[in-house]
Amino acid sequence: MVAIDYGMKWNIPRHLRQLGCRVTVVPGTATAEEVLSHEPDGVFLSNGPGDPRPLDYAIETIRGLLGQKPIFGICLGHQLLGLALGGDIYKLKFGHRGANQPVLNRDTGRVEITTQNHGFAIEAESLGEEIEVTHVNLNDQTVEGIRSRSLGAIGVQYHPEASAGPHDSHYLFGDFRKMLLG
Repeated sequence: MVAIDYGMKWNIPRHLRQLGCRVTVVPGTATAEEVLSHEPDGVFLSNGPGDPRPLDYAIETIRGLLGQKPIFGICLGHQLLGLALGGDIYKLKFGHRGANQPVLNRDTGRVEITTQNHGFAIEAESLGEEIEVTHVNLNDQTVEGIRSRSLGAIGVQYHPEASAGPHDSHYLFGDFRKMLLG
């Protein structure tokens, strides 16, 4: 597994290692070729601060990885994935902060209590038909999760690795592990 570090919390590699993944961390400026040179089974796009729109180098890298390896992005990594898939980003009026954000998992119909800390979101209407919105914030209906089955890419806006915090979303790491195994 290659984890691209855009400001990653170290609890993320710990979660990936607990699933049996060997994790190689590369800087956020790594190119697709540099990531693929590690011959990973999958690529993790980390969280990080700020507005994703100016990070053209990261978006270009992700575009170069799409369809080649399974990809899982969280928070900033999710937003960058959305941009790489052709979506648009907008600034939230107040942002989502705290460890009590309710998110609907559209696949299961279950509500997950999530930890969030971000000020931007993916515009649902900008996503192509091939991109599924998998999770929705129940407070404001913003996009909280996306999936491209054909490209093997998933992303969530929140922090499934949160500690201490709600653990409703830890299953996402297991889902990504299943993607790696085919």
